[in-house]
Amino acid sequence: MFKFAHISDIHLGPLPKLTLRELFSKRITGFVNWHRNRRKHLFVNTLDLLLSDLKTKEPDELLITGDLVNLATKIETRLAREWLDTIGDPHDTTVVPGNHDAYVPGAHDKSVAAWYPFIKSDDDPHDWPEDDHIFPTYRVRGPIAIIGCSTSNATPPFSASGFFSPRQARETVDLLKRAGEQGLFRVVMIHHPPIHGAAASHKRMIGIRRFAAAISTGGAELVLHGHTHLNTVYWLKSQHSQLAGPSPAKIPVVGIASASQGPGGHKPRAAYNLFTLTGEPGHWNLLCERYGLTEKGDGIALDDSRLFSGSLPIASEIPETAGLV
Repeated sequence: MFKFAHISDIHLGPLPKLTLRELFSKRITGFVNWHRNRRKHLFVNTLDLLLSDLKTKEPDELLITGDLVNLATKIETRLAREWLDTIGDPHDTTVVPGNHDAYVPGAHDKSVAAWYPFIKSDDDPHDWPEDDHIFPTYRVRGPIAIIGCSTSNATPPFSASGFFSPRQARETVDLLKRAGEQGLFRVVMIHHPPIHGAAASHKRMIGIRRFAAAISTGGAELVLHGHTHLNTVYWLKSQHSQLAGPSPAKIPVVGIASASQGPGGHKPRAAYNLFTLTGEPGHWNLLCERYGLTEKGDGIALDDSRLFSGSLPIASEIPETAGLV
């Protein structure tokens, strides 16, 4: 048995004081949005409550799909690294960046460099990125292979789109095939939802078809994402999956609410997904349970609407996409 948890869109607050130079950029729009909206609903104490409950479940690995910060300022990036250090050893936590971690030109590289021990591939001996081609990353933890992809890039004001490049797609296929040959359960991490219509047009992922082709060609068992601050389950086809049942299989694509979302907002309250994996290649059993902030905001409780459990579904049993869950 192997347990792993998924959280996303941390948006560590409060927002630090910004210089005029920092505000003279896209950050001015994010600054206004934070003070008008996000600061009213994103709370550090909510995040602390969620993580305290998560730790009682003793997951073997914690997966974080981006947006650790808000405006990607120097102090935010540093504080996010300090926060990661409080969670535990980099071996036990895997991170991919989100669009807020690359809010302005140059921010993506600085974020990745600061959080690199929590990002880098197992076979990389360095504690600092040696080149620009970091993603996809590859980590093996017990029976699972974690393939980290990045859609994080700087965008103009009022845009939060992501980009999945052809190079990253080719290398993702190679890593997925490598993990499949080793009989590992393949988990792909990405910030933007790789599903048409899952995000508004100005927040969409560019390269969705490219990603779907990579998953279908290379094979995978699970895709995790953030970005929308919603609890969702979608499905992608794969011709080379090791899920129970005949091929082609449908691969669950799972999103999660912001880990800092308090009660009273228009988005779901903070939550995490806990996955319990048993079985063997070709006959994996995956139980997914969601734990979320209570309506009063004073505790964490199991959501009765489980995402899925038992042997993972095959193509004929489920629709192409599913709605909010």
